[in-house]
Amino acid sequence: MPVDKTEREIGALVGQIERGEIKLPEIQRGYVWKPTQVAKLVESLYRGYPSGSLLFWQTNDAPQTRAVAIGNPVAQPAVIPLYLLDGQQRVTSLHRVLTDHPQAAIVFNIENEKFQNQSAATAKDPRWIKVFDVLKPGVDQWELVGRLHQLNPDLGPNDISKRLQRLATIPSHKFHMEVLRDFPYDEVTQIFVRVNSGGRPLRTSDLALATLSARWPGVLTKLEDEALYWTQRGYGDVDVTFLTRALTGAVLGRGLSAWSHARLVAATDDQLESGWATVQRGLRHLVPLLQNNLGASHSKLLPSMIVLLPLIVLLGERDDEQLDTASANGILYWFLLATIRNRYSGSTDTRLGQDIPAARTEAPVKQLLGNLGVVDAGMTVTPQDLVGRTVGSPFFFLSFLVAKEAGAKDWWDSIAISAAAEGSQRLEYHHVHPQATLKNHTAKYSKAEINDLANLAFISGKANRKISHRSPADYFPTLGDQELATHLIPLDSSLRDADAYRSFLATRRGLLANAMTSLLDQFKPAWLTSAAESVDPISGSVLEFARYDNPSGDGVLVATAHGAGADWSGRISAVDLDDVLAAAAAGVNGDLVVGGESVPVLVDDDLIEIPIGPFLVTGTASEWGKVLGREKDDAQPMANFAEPKPSSWEGERVPFPVTSVD
Repeated sequence: MPVDKTEREIGALVGQIERGEIKLPEIQRGYVWKPTQVAKLVESLYRGYPSGSLLFWQTNDAPQTRAVAIGNPVAQPAVIPLYLLDGQQRVTSLHRVLTDHPQAAIVFNIENEKFQNQSAATAKDPRWIKVFDVLKPGVDQWELVGRLHQLNPDLGPNDISKRLQRLATIPSHKFHMEVLRDFPYDEVTQIFVRVNSGGRPLRTSDLALATLSARWPGVLTKLEDEALYWTQRGYGDVDVTFLTRALTGAVLGRGLSAWSHARLVAATDDQLESGWATVQRGLRHLVPLLQNNLGASHSKLLPSMIVLLPLIVLLGERDDEQLDTASANGILYWFLLATIRNRYSGSTDTRLGQDIPAARTEAPVKQLLGNLGVVDAGMTVTPQDLVGRTVGSPFFFLSFLVAKEAGAKDWWDSIAISAAAEGSQRLEYHHVHPQATLKNHTAKYSKAEINDLANLAFISGKANRKISHRSPADYFPTLGDQELATHLIPLDSSLRDADAYRSFLATRRGLLANAMTSLLDQFKPAWLTSAAESVDPISGSVLEFARYDNPSGDGVLVATAHGAGADWSGRISAVDLDDVLAAAAAGVNGDLVVGGESVPVLVDDDLIEIPIGPFLVTGTASEWGKVLGREKDDAQPMANFAEPKPSSWEGERVPFPVTSVD
């Protein structure tokens, strides 16, 4: 039973579909790709990336078929048709793009060469052009170049022409084809199941590690030994995955991407050896600096591990000379600012591609701070920066550091707070004003207010249980003023009653903000002499989730945003959100309806980005899972649900970490 191998152009495949010469056997599933996935395929073809092969079956015994999802009937074939076993999503998607299907209106940005589905914003932006308008029969390329240059005078006509010509070659891209001939239907079914039942797609870090293992035998043992070394020293998050990222960053000079493996294959043995030496040396300088000079004794305190990567390269490739105090402080200053400004909450690969080269310059700290927009002025934390921030915010990390520096002790055993404490002394965060009292108060405190960072203190689990739901008016008198002051808690007795809770929050935010600014100033480089600026780009912005469930388990999530120049609310299907997050965790982009608007769900390295109202909400699959799991636990009955007014968002979206969602 032969297997023929050949190649065929996309344009020819589209024609075969139109003529009914390519059909789908009944065993095929329906067409499921979202516009985001179609855009990703078109981009891969544009960039010349591998796009897989196609598997067909040809037989004289015509099987049952299902319709191809192209939106129009096909002709009766004049030849024996081919039955598509593997590649339906790709072939159908390309047919849709080349025939102007309304659900495949993929557009191309002539400036940054990106692709996405058409939206209200791209329709108004002269940098975007529909892919079909470039590929349709009889198009005048010179006319397109002239029109796009007129609309985008900063782009040279030669560059525009080259990009359009490159786009125009997509129909001539050839797919490798394998054709099974005369196989019986039952055996073809077995082949189909095996081909289409692969495991979870590799994440970029998995693929990089697999590539390194094949390219550099013994590397996994090196990574595991190094991970064990740091686990024994309190930095268990320096695991194999993180070390893979660090090694890739040191070798390639940027973060992981879907195409890092090809560049790792091309790396020489000397480059890999040098990169690994950089990682080991950098960690052995950086971790003690964080532990001893900053008080970040354990990696579980750090909101982001990615922020360490440029500093590993900086210290790992630095000449073997004394590290003066000013340089050490500058490194920690950038680390703090990059952390609380969520430097890597989106476009991780791009930003690491800026920061790792900056770490290799003669003035690395100045270059790194410049990438953050810090040139002349230092940074200050204002009370407004802390509004709406909660346990997931990087300011939570800062609040621990300032309490520890102030000498904060546990409210039961009077032992200095420590991330290393275990058992009954294990550190927890405590609601100063208890949640139970605030939830039922006549002032109708919102969830964001109740869980506000200014209502959290670091004490042991035992102390937390002893205090339980008691009011500060009840348990504060059992503590001395010093025990409260070191936790940055106001001593004014009038703020201890739930009626004055909002005044308590405002006052404590002021104390925390001053302490945080003082901490930053300890490490601020002397050449930052201008007036300080606010730290947080989402200062004063709040995003809240509330879930409502039916007895059947179907849920609705209502997102409410305040700040970023507007108040907005919108409905999201909890089931659909779970589905797109599950796909994103496997590396597959998707689409989601948010507030009546279809938005792309994109995977950037391990970060998942979802536009929600005025924000681009970002986080890892684990972070999304924790936030949504919390909402599921706190779900209200559907009887309490009030339908928000649908409202799309057309302005620029502000990056917002999902860990800051309340």
